[in-house]
Amino acid sequence: MEWIALWLFVAVVLVLLAGFPVAFTLGGTALIFAALGVLTGNFPEALLSGLPNRIFGIMGNETLVAVPLFVFMGVTLERARIAEQLLDTLSALFGGMRGGLGISVTIVGMLLAASTGIVGATVVTMGLLSLPTMLRRGYSAEIASGTICASGTLGQIIPPSIILVMLGDVMSTAYQHAQLEQGIFAPRTVSVGDLFAGALVPGLLLVLLYVIYIMAIALFRPLAMPAHVRGADEQVSLWQVLAAIAPPLFLIFAVLGSIMGGKATPTEAAGVGAMGAILLALVRRQLSYARLREVMQSTLRISSMVFMILIGASIFSLVFRGYGGDEVVRNLLESLPGGVFAAVLVVMLVMFLLGFVLDFIEITFVVVPIVGPVLLAMGLDPVWLGIMIAINLQTSFLTPPFGFALFYLRGVAPAAVTTAQIYRGVMPFIAIQLLALLVIAMFPALATWLPGRIYGN
Repeated sequence: MEWIALWLFVAVVLVLLAGFPVAFTLGGTALIFAALGVLTGNFPEALLSGLPNRIFGIMGNETLVAVPLFVFMGVTLERARIAEQLLDTLSALFGGMRGGLGISVTIVGMLLAASTGIVGATVVTMGLLSLPTMLRRGYSAEIASGTICASGTLGQIIPPSIILVMLGDVMSTAYQHAQLEQGIFAPRTVSVGDLFAGALVPGLLLVLLYVIYIMAIALFRPLAMPAHVRGADEQVSLWQVLAAIAPPLFLIFAVLGSIMGGKATPTEAAGVGAMGAILLALVRRQLSYARLREVMQSTLRISSMVFMILIGASIFSLVFRGYGGDEVVRNLLESLPGGVFAAVLVVMLVMFLLGFVLDFIEITFVVVPIVGPVLLAMGLDPVWLGIMIAINLQTSFLTPPFGFALFYLRGVAPAAVTTAQIYRGVMPFIAIQLLALLVIAMFPALATWLPGRIYGN
């Protein structure tokens, strides 16, 4: 039966590669395997009676209410053209220095990550606004496309991130499950707020590494990032800089400040962020009835996709465990020579490789519930493990051939920029991501210090 569970996992991956919808693939393939198991007497039919409770649990999960609220906030800010003003202002501010435009794109990506958290919208927006300008100013197509793709994925790790909300819910369940298996019947919890606080320093570390790389390229390969002579119409005043930066900073402090200050839960803070985004759009006169309707429809589509995948993944997880797949994974990880280090290394490597072919949502809802309890039962810190997984999943947006950030940029890039150039451009940033993983693995306090200071964990 244990090998049937592994065949189930392989079948899901193959069907996904064939192009079938994710949510229906996860649930449908699992139900087919369960039906065959019931007919052959290899699967306990009573286990399927737990499906309604699982689905109802998803519907009633208050933490997951933050997902559509954060999506609404991000889509509203994207429609309000916050990114356009930020890019114009910071490009005028830093454009005179060699590599300045690349640094501007990175900073804008960071600010958009902390105020929208939607990778696709960020990459597309910056691709439309900054890629033609970077190419026109003599930037290498590889450097320009790599910088835009990498900066756009910062929304995966810098809070408030949708992936951190989903990962926080999954890690919380896995942590409680691991403690119960250890005989701890008053288990500690890990929250989305813990992951938000834990991701802040690693996220800023990634931004710093990106900027250092851009500055190094500007120093050692000046022809790849030439300096720009600013015209009289490109001068920018301090007031213009403050006017461009203040709105997203206000929203960031309102959302993260309310969470880390203990004034609101992540779900309540998501409501604050959604309302703040509406107010900013109204102030900028960018929110008509037609645009609000577009925002709500886009929010509904994205949120429906997330929750349908979550329901499908819940069905898959139930059938996978019914065949004893969790025992196979546990025995495999616990029997590895090298102990906890080897187990973490193997899991990170598997997630990295799966990122070439699977979406981060699929990995979060399918793989993490399987390996999470096993790793946490080995004594790992749940916040540290969650941040390591989040950065690994962020890397999946950049890995060819199926990195979603690459697809987003390819869709809006000029014909002169080839797909091969985009692939070559992201390679150094993938290496930076792996370097960040290594640094956080060596210094876990980078992820655990801030949550400990705020929440006393």
